[in-house]
Amino acid sequence: MSTFSPQHGAASALERPGPPLEGRERRTWPPGVQRALVLFGGVRLAGAVLVVVVNLLTGRSILKGLAHSWDSVWYLHIATHGYGTRMHITNSGAVQTDWAFFPLYPGLVRALDWIPLLTPGVAALLIAWTATALAAVGVYAIGHRLYGRAVATAMVALWAVLPHSVVLTLAYTEPLFIALAVWCLYALLDERWLAAGALAALAGLTRPNGYAAAAAVLGVAAFEVVRRRGRVPLGLWAGALAAPLGWTAYLLLVGHRTGALLHGYFQVQSAWESRFDGGLGTLRFLATVPLTDGVIYPVALVVVAVGVYLFVRLCRERVPLALLLYTAALLLPVVLVSGPFESKPRFLLPAFPLLIPAAQALVHRWRTDPDATRRLCGYLTAFSLLYGTYLATFANHSP
Repeated sequence: MSTFSPQHGAASALERPGPPLEGRERRTWPPGVQRALVLFGGVRLAGAVLVVVVNLLTGRSILKGLAHSWDSVWYLHIATHGYGTRMHITNSGAVQTDWAFFPLYPGLVRALDWIPLLTPGVAALLIAWTATALAAVGVYAIGHRLYGRAVATAMVALWAVLPHSVVLTLAYTEPLFIALAVWCLYALLDERWLAAGALAALAGLTRPNGYAAAAAVLGVAAFEVVRRRGRVPLGLWAGALAAPLGWTAYLLLVGHRTGALLHGYFQVQSAWESRFDGGLGTLRFLATVPLTDGVIYPVALVVVAVGVYLFVRLCRERVPLALLLYTAALLLPVVLVSGPFESKPRFLLPAFPLLIPAAQALVHRWRTDPDATRRLCGYLTAFSLLYGTYLATFANHSP
């Protein structure tokens, strides 16, 4: 993975943030993004091909694991038949409903239904893959703006080889949410308040943790109001008002449909074993984690622990407030909300700012020992591809 080699002044770019983008420069792609996108796309394409090959060798449908498993089945059912499906859980007596799933992604799948020969599964994958590419470009753009080409490339590369990055090639909502959130944050860095608010509102219609983008917009807006003593542009007020609309509107809609306006959605999530308990569920899991029962739980435990560590490191960096608020809003429920622990690493996939300290360390290691860094990148890539294929094809738990 020689793309980490510092070239064209990347060393100085690592030491100081890049200059603000103004005028026509704001609309151009940052230098080096094509190489980073090819690197990212190559890794993730290899992951998708591995899943397809395993499906063929085991006699399964080619799209099994990519578009027709776990949460994907719920999204495709909503896209085809709308909301209203219930599932009774025999062991617990709970009734799980599809109101737990936010509407933007299945709505987009349904919107492509008019295209001949395009099945809902293929449409879902096309949306996810397009969103993943846009998200990767956005991650690079933010990294390049703040730290230069080398760190930006390292961020994209590390994001591509995270253990659960296979989700970025599945018919899941993470790619769409991340694309909207990344460009919302980029708009915040540019002080394009209306664009940031609109993207945050759309992100809020995508996933339960979609509020993280709105939290970033509202937090930055509040900071600017205090800093400027209330003398802020009208667009800031409009963006701040728009940001939470998507997430709030869906929660109120579910509350209305369930007969409990303010907490109906949280009751729906409780049936899916997801509830706020201040971290007690996480502590109970840590006390009884089945470390010898396969690899999923140990990997999830390591990923969450590393995520917490990297957040502490991130707080010590001089990162923009928007990135810090967004990451904190994603990390807190991973720790404080109970639920299937094996899915928590997936919930951290959108928290790409956590990769900033790791990317800086990787670039430094490349400059001091490039051969060892190549081997490290190779090991990470191999593990990501093999583990991701296992999650998408053989695992008994949702990725």
